[in-house]
Amino acid sequence: MDPQLLKRIVEAALLASGQPMSVAQLLALFPEEQPVSSGEIGQALHALAEDCAQRSIELVEVASGFRLQVRQEIHPWITRLWSERQTRYGRAVLETLSLIAYRQPITRGEIEQIRGVAVSTQVIKTLEEREWIRVIGHRDVPGKPALFGTTRGFLDYFGLKSLDQLPPLAQINDIPDLEPQLPLHAADEQPETQTPGIALAHLDSEPATDPEAVTDMPLDNADEASGPATTTTEQPTS
Repeated sequence: MDPQLLKRIVEAALLASGQPMSVAQLLALFPEEQPVSSGEIGQALHALAEDCAQRSIELVEVASGFRLQVRQEIHPWITRLWSERQTRYGRAVLETLSLIAYRQPITRGEIEQIRGVAVSTQVIKTLEEREWIRVIGHRDVPGKPALFGTTRGFLDYFGLKSLDQLPPLAQINDIPDLEPQLPLHAADEQPETQTPGIALAHLDSEPATDPEAVTDMPLDNADEASGPATTTTEQPTS
């Protein structure tokens, strides 16, 4: 296939898709009588990335594949397209998510030991409903507490290809001034925060809308225990 046409098809597919697309998904767009190779798709993606170098959008690779998104420096203007108030998350949600991201696999009891307060059920529910965390196994101790890990959706949301791209913890202590970055294809949705390479912290700019999501309980209310042995059914997303 003509490389220019292939590049245009790939660009259109990424623009039309509501999710990142993998090379396999892009290959599936082409019928058997007009096949293309993964190498050709790779070349088209490389050419598209070069085309975007001087544009207001960029091609990025995240855990689920490739996507086109608005550049961070353009965000202050583009965010005016949305009048709805963005969801903000409280400290309890952010600290719990951070601990799961950096210490996974980890139990609720272990999170409570580190934070010094019990983790509200609503905090875990919020993160699971957002599809940022999931149960990846159970620790082999009495009670078999669930082990939590992050999901591929967590990596996609924060613009990461793998957990190896999480910044050192020392780099996310001072975060109030971080600006979010918006996905290009979200014009019909509430904008989501995207800051590739800088995870978690920029969400904590306002109190959470759900009071229970930010309520800490005394640690003696914790309902799970931690232990030294681990038995997992899956590996955390990487």
